[in-house]
Amino acid sequence: MRLRVIRVIARMNVGGPALQVSALMRGLDTERFDHRLFAGSVGPDEADYIETSATDVAVSRVPFLGRAVRPADDVRALRELVAAIRQFRPHIVHTHTAKAGALGRIAAITARVPARVHTFHGHLLHGYFSPRKTRLVVHAERGLARGTDRLVAVGERVRDELLAAGIGRTEQYAVVPPGTLLPAPPERSEARRLLGLPQDAPVVAYVGRVTRIKRPDRFLAVAQEVRRTVPEAAFLMCGEGDLGAVLQQDHGLDGALHRLGWRTDVETVYAAADVVLLTSDNEGMPVSLIEAGQAGVPVVATDVGSVAEVVRDGETGLLCGPHAPELTRHTVRLLRDPRLRQDMGERARSWTTRRFGAERLVDDTHRLYASIAVAHGWWPPTPTEGEGK
Repeated sequence: MRLRVIRVIARMNVGGPALQVSALMRGLDTERFDHRLFAGSVGPDEADYIETSATDVAVSRVPFLGRAVRPADDVRALRELVAAIRQFRPHIVHTHTAKAGALGRIAAITARVPARVHTFHGHLLHGYFSPRKTRLVVHAERGLARGTDRLVAVGERVRDELLAAGIGRTEQYAVVPPGTLLPAPPERSEARRLLGLPQDAPVVAYVGRVTRIKRPDRFLAVAQEVRRTVPEAAFLMCGEGDLGAVLQQDHGLDGALHRLGWRTDVETVYAAADVVLLTSDNEGMPVSLIEAGQAGVPVVATDVGSVAEVVRDGETGLLCGPHAPELTRHTVRLLRDPRLRQDMGERARSWTTRRFGAERLVDDTHRLYASIAVAHGWWPPTPTEGEGK
């Protein structure tokens, strides 16, 4: 029997969730799965991953399913989702991201879908809202978890933090890390030529949304400190977001800051970099760090979320608390030690390619769905199916 799956995400903006959803839409066996993708529109300061990198992925747009919370629009989106679900009659509704997770699961319950799955690509427990709003989010997620068959976390630490907040039960969770395959990067010299960078300058890159939780201000503070010790260093910022205005100034970097905006050839950015720097206050499991590893670039990052499950501290990169002086010290250490960068980069390539491939993501998700199908009697058990991770 072919399993029908509806996948719901708030928006397919450039980032980890959109990349993972696209990999699943492409990779799951169409002889065993009939699936549909529903998504809202991206914001004015965001790039659409479907348009830039996944034109082959079919998506049904739900106009009011975007990130912003507006009660009247949210009700309209809920109605559209209920109607679509009733028409398609899926066995499973699988939701991604917070708002789509709420509306999609409510719609699935309303339409009496037999199985409901939600993926936490991160969480909103730290750094997003005031303490009062965070308590409301936790209360809502606890209620939604009670109506969900399986909860998927991208990392063990993300899962553990959700459990500590009382969201779901241990037996509901499956840990399914992201999976991707970075296109072959160009040669370093060619990458630098394409980006207009000096061939011999040490280069530090930031890849991600330019938004508060990612702390671009902390990246710029680190850049200023690094320049005091390594004055020839250059800095790349690849991405856009609601704090894009902070990039309109030079921040005392004397022309060393290169603003790239969104790029579809992110492999070129990694190829040009000596170090990738992540400065976030909160993360799930950053795909940018997986990509950096696959490109053979060591990472300096804040030890938040499941970052430590991607970056092996002292082996493939350096981790620390969310403090500019520590991040600066680690970045300078790597910039001054080419041999250490090379060794860490080689280990990072081996580790991330083995652990975070796209095929593994698809296989993990197939097994998760198979365990649900077997439990409901839709599929017969086999030696390799019917076992959740």
